[in-house]
Amino acid sequence: MPLIIEGRVPSHWLERRNSPGPVSIDRARRLPDGIHLALINNMPDPALEDTELQFFDLLDAASGSTPVYLRLYSLTGVPRTERGERHLNSFYFEFDDFWKTPLDGVIITGTEPHHPDLRNEPYWKLLAEVFDWAARNTSSTILSCLAAHASVLHFDRIPRHRLPDKQFGVFEAERNCEHPLMNGIQSPLRLPHSRWNEVRANELSRAGYNVLSSSPLAGIDVFVKKIRQSLFLHFQGHPEYGSETLFKEYRRDIKRFLRGERETYPTMPHGYFDNPAAEILERFQQQAVAARGEEVMRSFPESVAKGLQNRWHASAVTIYGNWLRYLASERARSTVFPAMTNTYSDAREKRSAV
Repeated sequence: MPLIIEGRVPSHWLERRNSPGPVSIDRARRLPDGIHLALINNMPDPALEDTELQFFDLLDAASGSTPVYLRLYSLTGVPRTERGERHLNSFYFEFDDFWKTPLDGVIITGTEPHHPDLRNEPYWKLLAEVFDWAARNTSSTILSCLAAHASVLHFDRIPRHRLPDKQFGVFEAERNCEHPLMNGIQSPLRLPHSRWNEVRANELSRAGYNVLSSSPLAGIDVFVKKIRQSLFLHFQGHPEYGSETLFKEYRRDIKRFLRGERETYPTMPHGYFDNPAAEILERFQQQAVAARGEEVMRSFPESVAKGLQNRWHASAVTIYGNWLRYLASERARSTVFPAMTNTYSDAREKRSAV
């Protein structure tokens, strides 16, 4: 069952697909009811469309035979260029629409922070309102990276802690417990990470969070907590990432170093490049450090991206498939109970009339 994107479908999604593409909204209305989701994509403009594709691909692969309807939103207050605003205006729903749309689940991405304390970000108030709304009105909510840190700060005042270096690469994690969202996941679980901060296991456990997987090198990986009626599923990493996403981030950070926007040369992503590619990149690093300047990027070895493989995709599809099944079961349960209540009420009325 293809993913059903409500509203206008971004053209880059149609161009990427070999199949006929997402079902149009007209045809979608003729399909049996499915899972209704919102993706609140807050990523900076350079990653905005890539992030769309990553979640489109993942949800499409995880949906199986279940129709998944997706609406796109983005928080107001996230800095945007003119091009970014045009994209949002073309393909995203106005945020006023979000509050009145019945949804089974919400996926909230992070963005690049500008303040050590997330509560000082210009979008914080709206993001906190979204968390509270999702807790009351959805069956489950996915929080990606910075959004996971923001959620635990909002609900339980759990701070994030600055790391000495960027947690960057593909890390192996072990399952910490049995949980339906981890069904079918074999250890070690590989997921990409890209972050400068972390939340810690002891602080999460004291606040009632259940850590599903963790890595000796990357720390906490996946954790959950039921908040009001919604199961909040937090990822410190990025299961949605494509095969070249870490490569693009690494190249971006190198450019920032060469422009003088960061002091140190970025660390190569862990567990990502094979040995020949790593050797090529190490030689480029020596060249870049010796002759620091943006013109050095003209000799950047773009060819190393050709051999990259998405070794976490199967695990990501399994987790998201489990999540969609959880949403479907919650939808079925909420449908059955009102029907049973109505039947019971009808029976009482008939007995009273006798």
